[in-house]
Amino acid sequence: MTAATPPAVRRRSRGARTVTLLAVAALPLLLAFAGPLLAPHSLDTPVAAPFAAPGGGAPLGGDQLGRDVLSRVLHGGTLLILGALLVAVVTTATAALVGSVAVLRPALGRLVERGADIAILLPPLLGIMLIALAWPGGGRWSVIAAAIVLGVPYTVRVVAAAASPLATAGYVEAALARGESTAYIALREILPNLRATVLTLFGLRFVEAVYVISMAGFLQIGPQPPASDWSLMVRENAPGILLNPWAVIAPSLAIALLAVTVSVVTHALSPDTTAKAVNR
Repeated sequence: MTAATPPAVRRRSRGARTVTLLAVAALPLLLAFAGPLLAPHSLDTPVAAPFAAPGGGAPLGGDQLGRDVLSRVLHGGTLLILGALLVAVVTTATAALVGSVAVLRPALGRLVERGADIAILLPPLLGIMLIALAWPGGGRWSVIAAAIVLGVPYTVRVVAAAASPLATAGYVEAALARGESTAYIALREILPNLRATVLTLFGLRFVEAVYVISMAGFLQIGPQPPASDWSLMVRENAPGILLNPWAVIAPSLAIALLAVTVSVVTHALSPDTTAKAVNR
């Protein structure tokens, strides 16, 4: 499609492409949420020999205890998705609000920059272990809290950098001259022009949260046996990968597919960055 293509045609083409991408990408997400209803066997019932090859009543074979791998994969995505979604929503919302205000208040902007510098210097794995192990009882909530705490400073800095040019825009200066409050300017004048940045950050934060929660599960910092969790399945079944590779490959592919799906959805929903800024 060339530059001479009429804008209306480009918009229709983009809309059709967006609908198609969303339809394709929504299938894995729907399958993850509906998985427990589609599982052929109960979660903890052995149906085959340990690490049995695919066949019979176990299309993907058995795990280390002879449980149906397919059933456990279908059960293992719901809590991971909800946890990653919570991390992405809290982190992105906090960053959008604080970052938009930081460009209007230089003192807060400097504090945000210093906090991000310190947070970036902390190795993510070490930070997760420190927070998760200090959390009373540990578990999935400790990993979610660690992902939020470690993700907010960097995300705020990204939003603040994107909002910085807007702080000197004419419509922001006009709002300041009218005596509008900082909250009003941040929410009504700056944030609407950061839609693409915020949506992209949401997708990145979700994907990162998926990997952080999965890594913690693999290290057994988060969910504990006998929970059905994709990352935990990879760790538990790794010793038998030569006997039944699907016990490790299936949950690994599920994690990768989830990350790719969210990236596709985010890209499809992002506003056209080539469009002109909102007229003021």
